[in-house]
Amino acid sequence: MDKMPKELILASGSPRRRALLEGLNLSFRVMTSHVDETLPPDIKPKDAVQNLALKKAKAVSISASSALIIGADTVVVLDEQILGKPTDVQDAMQMIAQLQGRVHHVFSGIALVEVEEGKIVREITRARKTDVWMRPLSQKKIDWYIRTGEPLDKAGAYGIQGYGATLIEKMDGCYFNVVGLSLSLLDQMMEELGYFMFHDF
Repeated sequence: MDKMPKELILASGSPRRRALLEGLNLSFRVMTSHVDETLPPDIKPKDAVQNLALKKAKAVSISASSALIIGADTVVVLDEQILGKPTDVQDAMQMIAQLQGRVHHVFSGIALVEVEEGKIVREITRARKTDVWMRPLSQKKIDWYIRTGEPLDKAGAYGIQGYGATLIEKMDGCYFNVVGLSLSLLDQMMEELGYFMFHDF
């Protein structure tokens, strides 16, 4: 298995995903894809996150010559309905009110696109699901959380790595998947392509 010979690119402007890769001391650069994230109405969550992750990675691939590009996407699902990022404060409040006291599902998709001499030579996509239980919340607690400003740019209107951690009772599955990038899945996918993520110690 080879060490990383190519440039590693994260096709996501998410500061959470960036922080996760930085925590592994990986050398990479960020290229935000700016793709249209509109989803077909009947698409399954697992397919949605894989499709969007691949779309993001491919959008960035046209600017790369020799690289391994990481695309990622995350959705929150309640009652088989995908909850995206809230459009405004009222939308965020409604989402939290729906999620509180119940279990929901977080799907994150990862795409790896390998580019050589400016052309895509290999691509793979995978998705992972984590079940998350949000504890029952009073209206006062919901109002407080909305005032933090944290929910407004998060899928499902909460961030588990911030103040939102206080809202979560338990989970079944990968924590980093809920943050937005399952590191164990990413490592497995890179190994599948023949790359070793880390230098030998």
